[in-house]
Amino acid sequence: MQSWIPYIKGFEAYLLLERSLSLNTAQAYLADLDKLQQFLKLKGHSCSPLEISTPQLEEFLLWLNNLGLAARSQARLISALKTFYKYLILENLTESDPTELVDGPRLARKIPEVLSYEEIQQILAAIDLSHPQGTRNRAMLETLYACGLRVSELTGLRLSNLFLDIGFIKVVGKGNKERIVPIGEEAIKHIQLYAKTDRRRQMNIQKGHEDTLFLNRRGRGLSRVMVFNVVKEAALAAGIEKNVSPHTFRHSFATHLIEGGADLKAVQDMLGHESIITTEIYTHLDTDFLRQTLMLYHPRNRKRDS
Repeated sequence: MQSWIPYIKGFEAYLLLERSLSLNTAQAYLADLDKLQQFLKLKGHSCSPLEISTPQLEEFLLWLNNLGLAARSQARLISALKTFYKYLILENLTESDPTELVDGPRLARKIPEVLSYEEIQQILAAIDLSHPQGTRNRAMLETLYACGLRVSELTGLRLSNLFLDIGFIKVVGKGNKERIVPIGEEAIKHIQLYAKTDRRRQMNIQKGHEDTLFLNRRGRGLSRVMVFNVVKEAALAAGIEKNVSPHTFRHSFATHLIEGGADLKAVQDMLGHESIITTEIYTHLDTDFLRQTLMLYHPRNRKRDS
């Protein structure tokens, strides 16, 4: 890929000196440009910012949209791109602006609700652990948010596919495709609390469900509808007015990682999305890198200011 460094350095100086933006705002703009560079690399495109076309930018934004990036974050990213090309034109580095026809609102309307980290915390805290199924429900929602799982992947989790001692779970996704996903310490703690106490001690597990992690009160696997109900009830108890579903946790997982600066390829792999590059040049990230990404960028694992 052709070097972007001279353009990026010049843009940073422009933001700080001519636009008088704060260092945090300038760094956010540069992080958005880095996302574009990552995408181009994944697609196998070797081009400078002067050679990028409008269709490439639209494909990039659609891909981020499909990953689950929040509408607010998409709007900021588009703003960063437009500002970058405005700078290139002002410096007479280019005469064309590929962002001129880029339209953000249409993509934004396709995005479901995304919860803030604080809202996630409120929902988790609202679960009544004294309720017979409270420990299970807390473990379920912690896992949804920790791993960005689909509902079917959550209900299909098996005890034999939990490798909690090393911080991973094996997930069966669409088309029965398996993937290894890192899991954070909070989710591990609540899964262990549920699996080792309530579920084993109080339930008569039905034949054929001995290896299923999350069970209903009759000792059988959960339905999709039941998971939706658990999420809806927890959001209602927390006073969250947004339209919250299990998929909201998946989109929030992706948005929070991307906003935090996580590698886009790592987020895509954890979500179980198909590769955006051809099979010939596709290379899986190693599991150590996936876990490092989760530990560094997931809000549930980062130390936050009190």
